Amino acid sequence: MLKTILAATTALTLASLVGGAVAQELTPPQRPVGARPSAQPAAAPAAQGAGSLTAGRPVRGQLARGDDTLQSGEYADEFTFPVRRGQTYELSLSSSAFDPYLLVRGPGGLSEDNDDDPAARGSRDSRIRFTAPADGQVEVSATSYEPGETGAYTLTLGGAAARPAGSPAAAAAPGAIRVGQTLDGRLAAGDPQLDSGEYTDSYVLRGRRGQTLDLRLTSTAFDPYVAIDGPGDFSAFNDDDPTVADGRNSRLVVTLPADGEYRITATSYASGEQGGYRLAVLDGTGAATPPPPAVRPSERASADGGIAIGQTVSGSLDAGDDTLDSGEYVDTFRFAGQRGQRVAVELTSTAFDAYTILRTPSGEQQENDDARDGGHDSRLDTVLAEDGEYEVMVTSYAPGETGSYRFSVSPSQGSPRQASVQGGARVFAVMVGVSDYGGAQSNLEFTDEDARKLAETLRADGSLNDASLVLTNAEATVAGVRRAFARVAAEAGPEDTFLFFFSGHGDQSEVAVSGLEPDGKSESIVLRDGEISDTEMGRLFGALRTRLSLLVIDSCFSGGFARNVVDRPGVMGLFSSEEDLTSAVADKFQAGGYLSHFLRTGMGGEADGDGDRLVTAGELATYLRRQFREQVENVESETQDGQRNYQNLVVDRGGVQVDDVIVRLPATAAGAQ
Repeated sequence: MLKTILAATTALTLASLVGGAVAQELTPPQRPVGARPSAQPAAAPAAQGAGSLTAGRPVRGQLARGDDTLQSGEYADEFTFPVRRGQTYELSLSSSAFDPYLLVRGPGGLSEDNDDDPAARGSRDSRIRFTAPADGQVEVSATSYEPGETGAYTLTLGGAAARPAGSPAAAAAPGAIRVGQTLDGRLAAGDPQLDSGEYTDSYVLRGRRGQTLDLRLTSTAFDPYVAIDGPGDFSAFNDDDPTVADGRNSRLVVTLPADGEYRITATSYASGEQGGYRLAVLDGTGAATPPPPAVRPSERASADGGIAIGQTVSGSLDAGDDTLDSGEYVDTFRFAGQRGQRVAVELTSTAFDAYTILRTPSGEQQENDDARDGGHDSRLDTVLAEDGEYEVMVTSYAPGETGSYRFSVSPSQGSPRQASVQGGARVFAVMVGVSDYGGAQSNLEFTDEDARKLAETLRADGSLNDASLVLTNAEATVAGVRRAFARVAAEAGPEDTFLFFFSGHGDQSEVAVSGLEPDGKSESIVLRDGEISDTEMGRLFGALRTRLSLLVIDSCFSGGFARNVVDRPGVMGLFSSEEDLTSAVADKFQAGGYLSHFLRTGMGGEADGDGDRLVTAGELATYLRRQFREQVENVESETQDGQRNYQNLVVDRGGVQVDDVIVRLPATAAGAQ
């Protein structure tokens, strides 16, 4: 298994490196510290002369109105003290009156900010530990996290064991590091560990796009292993220095892909190794790039390219590899998958533009060039649609590209939008079906059963909320439907799905030609004692505050509702016919309408095409279109004035995205996600 520091997991964060392995916070508050005015010494009393700091002698001061302020509005007191290159210093700022914040600026480009002490979880106090990159004077600003905060504070300068000037390396706890620095450290029991058991120390370096680094980790106590990761999923690693025969020391030459903060990790080849080490971060300009590192046994695929889901492997595209017809070199891997598993296929490389091709057991193919962040790495997040052996081809975007890479197939949670959808009784529905019109209209077969059967299906799979209502025949009056809509809509919240379903007669009436009614006709659903128009339905849906709302109408002329209702975010419409055509009774399915029957089977699980127990808007639309194509293709339909055609389904997703979840089905015994 590839070392988890590299990207296979992200459990080892800088904020968690405590107990002898504390690193800086990766994300300081966004404040224009570089533009702050020069602050004067604090006017509040201090134990020693305000404005200067001495190691081991705390200074007590006060932020107060009238103090100089940063550009972003925080009061600030400024202090100075001398530093020597390679010496390590620690500053702490504490206060019970405000949230402390430290700013440090000094020679050699020294620039450090800190809000909360990374070694004390839950503490608001601020602490910075740094190694001076050059001799000179350091400025320290004692300030607050929020503008306008005031009160007493204590500022303390602590000195770590410093090397004599000119000695080869500084003893330092893990923290910040800069190009040109060489630090001595120690892997020891109590340090953070990888999942595979190796102790680690991590350092933060601020890098620039295009900058080349030469990282060297040496030790006489253990077999060194150095790694770096940073913006855009960038990562690289090395075990042995490839420029030295039989050498155990680790060397890595990399070119940084972007501006930002990078994490350099010093660790060992084998788990549990301990002892002293020396880490040098050198300017790598002009350095010969070492050949790709040897692949560890734990990072290799099987002889036939087999890997397991959750495994990360290392490899290299080389001249002499197999090629695609278009000329790109390719390595092929295989893994066993099950229908409904969601996986992420990831390929990263600093040497070439990564490209992956996933082939299913039945031969269908998915391809991916770039990850969503726009970088050159490849990430394909998908749900496996069948059981069997899958094949992944690891290749490059352009022909002839070569170099080392990291490749993994790992479990995925899918998009955050899908992951946030709760299961259980989250469908709030008003389901209306009218067969018996009491003489006001001709009666219809099975349309009342459409509403009852839909409720039974949703209730059986646990997705129907108890607040839902079914209205049939004499219950389905205009006033009754309005009350039911208002009652159920009031119960449905922003994490829920709202469904309004109708099966029965539909009608058209003449109105003035307008943008909403370009054909001069208004559509309506026909209830027991009257009608509700598309315009009124639009007003009803406009009052909803749900995650997703679904309007399903199985009646003549139902497609006309799309223009008046599906014109707002989060509303999807399903209609059994186009707005000027009639809809037929689905006698062969013992249903009032084809849409009613297929909606019930689809939401009951048949629309879950990939088996992940989520019925998405795209899946439901595809399922319904397929069923209409196969079952309703030759069903005749006509307009009010007798023009003849065929019944066609109308789907309008509006602003609803393809992978938006309509309903989360309960997990199966097979462990579907």
